[in-house]
Amino acid sequence: MRMDDQRESDNLEDRRGSGGGGGLRLGGGRMGLGTIAIALVASYFLGINPMTVLNMLSGGGMPAIEQSAPPPAHRPPAEDQMARFVSKVLASTEDTWNEIFQANGRQYQEPKLVLFTGTTPTACGTGQSAMGPFYCPGDQKVYIDLSFYRDLKDRFKAPGEFAQAYVIAHEVGHHVQNLLGIAEKVHTTQQRVGKVEANALSVRMELQADCLAGVWGKRTDTMKSVLEPGDLEAALTAASAIGDDRLQQQTQGRIVPESFTHGSSAQRVKWFKKGFETGDMNQCNTFKAAQL
Repeated sequence: MRMDDQRESDNLEDRRGSGGGGGLRLGGGRMGLGTIAIALVASYFLGINPMTVLNMLSGGGMPAIEQSAPPPAHRPPAEDQMARFVSKVLASTEDTWNEIFQANGRQYQEPKLVLFTGTTPTACGTGQSAMGPFYCPGDQKVYIDLSFYRDLKDRFKAPGEFAQAYVIAHEVGHHVQNLLGIAEKVHTTQQRVGKVEANALSVRMELQADCLAGVWGKRTDTMKSVLEPGDLEAALTAASAIGDDRLQQQTQGRIVPESFTHGSSAQRVKWFKKGFETGDMNQCNTFKAAQL
């Protein structure tokens, strides 16, 4: 992926080295590593805030979350190549979505991208590295521990810079959903329906974010010619590797479709490709699709 001559974003917050230890403190009690591991399986990659899973595991509802002030943020060191790369990816999402929103008579509000290790306070509760990347609508920030990219390569067998960029583009897709009011409508509906129906809505939400990530990929390459041979395949490998069916097979030895929250490998590949091939966010309405 050719990003050497691309600009870096001004919306990067580096909190690394400021994380704490221990568990999440929800409603006065700490969650152990076992509970967090379950949440990791359920929302390991590219999900709606995994705090939702932890809340359900702690007894449902929205328990009180004790928060501390975020640690001071700073710019990453100039020699930190991975941080500079994700900053450039974030900048490319800003360029893409600013253009799309402007063309539709709207103003795009750029999200922040927070780099952290261990734990970090968020408007959605305490973020943990073990949760994988996530977006918090409460503060309009994407959170990522860059060590996740090691898991992406080693555990999910999805190496390559475009696969890494796809991670960020997907989470920014959730930000776009938040700005458009889609996330709020889905969350409100989920509160009124049963678990299976709520899971089905979550799948459509995630697949739409995959599609929006594809739109970003197409638009960015058209504007800046950043893709190299094999880059698209790397992103598709990543999308396939984190399908619910594959993750369930790996972790529990069986597949339970009604418990899917992100979509199958085939569905994730399909919707990313749809966004990439069309470059049109209007093609990403998974909520009206008769077949995913």
